[in-house]
Amino acid sequence: MNALKGSRSAKVFAGIALLSASAIVIAGCSSTPSTEESGGAEPAVDLTLKLGSLLPATGTLSFLGAPMEAGVQLAVDQINEADAGVTIELTTADEGDLDNKAYETSITNLQSAGITAMVGAASSSVTKLILDGNAGAGILTVSPSNTSPDFSGINPLYFRTAPSDNLQGEVLGNEIAEDGHKTLGIIYQNDPYGTGLAEAIKATFEGTGGEVVAEASYNQGDGQFNAQVATIAAEKPDAVAVVSYDQFATIAPLLGNAGVDTGALYLVDGNLKDWGADISTSLEGSKGTRAGAELPQDFLDQLNEVWTAQGNDPIDAVTYSAEAYDAVILMALSALTAGSVEGADIAAEMGAVSGGSGDGEACSTFAECADIINGGGAANYNGLSGDILFDENNDPKGAAIGVYEFDAENMTSRIK
Repeated sequence: MNALKGSRSAKVFAGIALLSASAIVIAGCSSTPSTEESGGAEPAVDLTLKLGSLLPATGTLSFLGAPMEAGVQLAVDQINEADAGVTIELTTADEGDLDNKAYETSITNLQSAGITAMVGAASSSVTKLILDGNAGAGILTVSPSNTSPDFSGINPLYFRTAPSDNLQGEVLGNEIAEDGHKTLGIIYQNDPYGTGLAEAIKATFEGTGGEVVAEASYNQGDGQFNAQVATIAAEKPDAVAVVSYDQFATIAPLLGNAGVDTGALYLVDGNLKDWGADISTSLEGSKGTRAGAELPQDFLDQLNEVWTAQGNDPIDAVTYSAEAYDAVILMALSALTAGSVEGADIAAEMGAVSGGSGDGEACSTFAECADIINGGGAANYNGLSGDILFDENNDPKGAAIGVYEFDAENMTSRIK
């Protein structure tokens, strides 16, 4: 989060970057989601928002699907319980990935269900394939995890609650340099996500005086990475950044076998998780980055409560859960402000409701913000993922980027 509004108690998050500079920003987050019903002014409208979610239950990003879907469901439950003028009818669908192409059937089903707003897709590559169709159907698309720089200002009916990879790449590139490494190899997937993030890491690292001595790419769907690993290992870099999804489970042991120090690997949001015994080599000392503020424990407890209530196993990762939660809250508040559930009408209010424009009253839960709107005021939602502040390109103006380190059990803990 950031201190651009000064609406909540401040706390310093190392690794926070603003779009315009390499800066650490004072940040804060003290509020947690509320399940209390709205107790203020009577709703001026009675809206039913048909919301879709297109998130990965299968494929290379499936480990991110559960926390994001839980975030969506928690927000929907709280909005409906508030009885503040907006009721959400949620339809969920599997995004899959570019290999299994589950999104092709799923997006058709969602559009046929009459949705006017959607959370997703998780993958930048999938969003690029479905966005034009959604926009043509008047559907507002809000992704909790698209980070490709290509999406800035891409369409008036597109927003994202995750920051651009320019921010994550800046933080990770600086972290590699601060750890004393002078040379770097980069393995990345050849898609908008991978190329954009690899370029940002390289630009920042070389800006510190370091040198990227080897780069190797692969395509989604590839199962063999020996050639890429050989290219990197031949140059004997001090460290290696791996921009991938779950292909990392194959790449990391290959790097170790090729003589690369697997305690000097640098991961990104697409592959950073508690790998444990799922990877046969030690990652102790390796680091990674992902967007998001530190989340309060009661939010994490509520995520698991709504997720396990549906018969699912407990969530063991929370990446982009808050961004998904905030995406739903922002859309519902924008619909309430607009008095409409049409995609274009909701989109027109997203900037003001996020505090990126206008002069709304700060609030941190749906019920609190809805009371302000129903009382004739303007709301400025400060979310769990940050203060959001959508800019003219429908991007969040700033974000917290956490730095994590692996221990001897290949588990992560946040260090900045």
